[in-house]
Amino acid sequence: MEKRTREYLQVTDEHSDRVAGINTSPLRPELSYCFYDDLALKGIRVDQLQPGSISCSFTIPPRLTDRNGDLANGAIATFVDLIGGALLHEMDVPMKVSVDMSISYLSTAKINVSFFFFLLMK
Repeated sequence: MEKRTREYLQVTDEHSDRVAGINTSPLRPELSYCFYDDLALKGIRVDQLQPGSISCSFTIPPRLTDRNGDLANGAIATFVDLIGGALLHEMDVPMKVSVDMSISYLSTAKINVSFFFFLLMK
């Protein structure tokens, strides 16, 4: 089993080249920048925004999938954290840190599939 695990986690030359080719420069240098936020959120479309709720749509890119071609659970958690944080953000007040999230994963989503999500803050 240990051998299979090591093989599964082995980084291929293709994966290494894909990561090396990612542009990590900030779009607006005057803002604080996080490579992971940009990597996860690039391509999200805000469809509706109201006080306390937001709905978005997104087509799953290869960069956010696991080895099985499914949207990675960590990417989903990142969406919830970053978009939920932006929904709660107040101008001129430091961003707060998420310490507890509850996310239910009902099914997998495949690469190039478009999906819709809705966040409601209480």
